Amino acid sequence: MRIGSILLIIWLVIGLIAAAQRNYFNEKVSCASAGTVIVTILAGPLNYVGVNPKLSCH
Repeated sequence: MRIGSILLIIWLVIGLIAAAQRNYFNEKVSCASAGTVIVTILAGPLNYVGVNPKLSCH
């Protein structure tokens, strides 16, 4: 259980780094930009192997 928690935290930190590198925190806050930031953070290390999650709101 403890190793799983540590891995989850590392996963999310890598996602935060990816979102910061893409300057997502400097954008105007909207439904789409907030969703994109959240999905990028959740994708974590997958961002560095070609995953580029984007969301749009209708």
